[in-house]
Amino acid sequence: MNHRESLLAAIHEQVTLLPYDASWPERYLEERQRLLSLFPMTFIDIQHIGSTAVPGLEAKPIIDLIVGVDSMDVAKSLNEPLCSAGYATSAEFNQTLTDRQWFMRWANGHRTHHLHVVVHGGEVWTQHIQFRDALRSNPKIAAEYAQLKAELAVRHGSDREAYTNAKSAFILATLARAPGNIDRHAPELSSAIDHQYPD
Repeated sequence: MNHRESLLAAIHEQVTLLPYDASWPERYLEERQRLLSLFPMTFIDIQHIGSTAVPGLEAKPIIDLIVGVDSMDVAKSLNEPLCSAGYATSAEFNQTLTDRQWFMRWANGHRTHHLHVVVHGGEVWTQHIQFRDALRSNPKIAAEYAQLKAELAVRHGSDREAYTNAKSAFILATLARAPGNIDRHAPELSSAIDHQYPD
């Protein structure tokens, strides 16, 4: 499989959930250190998010990282440097995003990492961290999410976008219960989470 074939296979890869793998946190730490060494003084923080960041949770074996930067101008300026550092992205897709930039690493036709570059401490950053922490701290929520994902992986196994979108209501409800979000308006939260939780 050549480089382009591998990339196309990764882009169109089916939704497949695997049992939790204790190596996922290590893979996150390795990529975190690699990024910090490549872009010193650029990233304010890098966190492990998504289902691979939740011990015991089944997940697509893709390490999701969220990178906090000072502004969206900084985030957009990283498109070419990150692609030179082994990531791929869709320039057209990123141009439609106002609150983040999205990147993907792959190997042998499989996605290995997703990278979300956002404003540190902003709404997107906060929601990702809140959702991860809710799953980590509440086994009941984590179990409900695992069951939902298993059902959606069967229903939308060949449609990653449909799989992602179908999780929105659950994520919305979980975020609405997070401290400080009780009085938030549902439409605002719903708009903010669309396409953000690909795990």
